[in-house]
Amino acid sequence: MAPVTIRPTKADRAIADAIASWTTPELEQAAELLTWGADEKLLLALSVGAWLYAARRPRLQPLADHVLTVSLLSVMLPHLLKRAVDQTRPDRLTVKGHWRGVPWSGRAHDAFPSGHALHMGALASAAGLFPPEQRRIARGLAVALSASRILLLAHWTSDVIAGFAAGMLIERLIRPITLRARRRRSRDGA
Repeated sequence: MAPVTIRPTKADRAIADAIASWTTPELEQAAELLTWGADEKLLLALSVGAWLYAARRPRLQPLADHVLTVSLLSVMLPHLLKRAVDQTRPDRLTVKGHWRGVPWSGRAHDAFPSGHALHMGALASAAGLFPPEQRRIARGLAVALSASRILLLAHWTSDVIAGFAAGMLIERLIRPITLRARRRRSRDGA
């Protein structure tokens, strides 16, 4: 048993109850497909691929280094937090939702924080380094992928918000380190 137990808020329960009452199998299938876009294995593979692509493009390398570093950290943190925090997923507390198409998600007591949302929060924050059009697309996608976790009743709304905020915080804490490395490389002529 984890040392900390977090209970869902009244708002969390109200949102989960509404989803369980109004969802459809088609909506749940769409959300299940969408949620794969924030899966840690896929994100790590994309980050490594981008890093390898940028390896011979000095202009892209600092951004690729930053995104890979943030991706690695955002994959590790949820696993550490889930060991310390015990919270039951909303899909374990509804029968009505399963009748309406809600699937089972992960381990029953690993609701806090949403790892998918943490990854997406880090990406949304890192998107501040992208050109404006790419930034808007990345942030919109990050929010949609995070919301899919609520629609699947895999996480309480507060878990998704906390995960997204934690991801943004990680990225912002790491950014000065990676930017310092970028400035140092520029000064050294690399």
